Amino acid sequence: MASLQSPAPAAGIGLRAPHYAEVLARRPALALLEVHSENFFAAGGPALAWLESFRGLYPLSFHGVGLSLGSSEAPDAAHLAKLASLVERFEPALVSEHVCWSSASGRHSNDLLPLPYTEEALDNFVAHVDAVQERLGRPILVENVSSYMRFAHSTIPEGQFVAEVARRSGCGVLLDVNNIWVNSVNHGFDPGEFLAAIDPATVREIHLAGFEAQDSLLIDTHSREVTGDVWSLYRDAIGRMGPRPTLIEWDADIPALDVLLAEARKADAILDAARAAERAA
Repeated sequence: MASLQSPAPAAGIGLRAPHYAEVLARRPALALLEVHSENFFAAGGPALAWLESFRGLYPLSFHGVGLSLGSSEAPDAAHLAKLASLVERFEPALVSEHVCWSSASGRHSNDLLPLPYTEEALDNFVAHVDAVQERLGRPILVENVSSYMRFAHSTIPEGQFVAEVARRSGCGVLLDVNNIWVNSVNHGFDPGEFLAAIDPATVREIHLAGFEAQDSLLIDTHSREVTGDVWSLYRDAIGRMGPRPTLIEWDADIPALDVLLAEARKADAILDAARAAERAA
């Protein structure tokens, strides 16, 4: 199995169709571009042609939303075959999925649904990660998700669950700092305890995004700038993990490219400060 690769420990953005032409024309300094894998499953067409244009300019990260690794059923063979073909063709630096489930008996929810954090769910999830990694011939990353309810019979704290998946399967962690903050507010836990549970050596990428608030509930909409609380938690994460490739996600109410680039520069400033602190120590 191939070893994990990583782009430079700097900031990148999620590449979305409204920005394809401008990114290609301007070629801003970015550590990586991330796309949703399923958007490129077609056998041909303009989407794949665009992706070919970017592959020689930036490291690519393929971020999946449809494997449903937490389902009681094995990952869908047809879906996995399409992902394997895409990965073989483009050889992305990173391939990732979510610690969640989203389908059952052929029905898809179009949402990333939380798991009960139990030993049974952990065994099942690790088995599915193992199967995907074997099929792809490489390690993947798994991302912690935002959630709006908890299972009463969960026995493992979320951070420990994610850490144990990585330990048992040999996969990496895509640490979504925004999702940690959203869940800490929604479910009332200390986000620092989540960070403390994660082995820094397993973290290969970090996500940042913006949320919206509905009364006391935070909704992970990926439609706003990163908030001050999330930037603060990101500083704590970088202080613990060290500089890591960091991705700005923005999937709804997509703004001008310069807004995304400004968010990426904020992340780069924090990463630069962490490197300066390391040199001074």
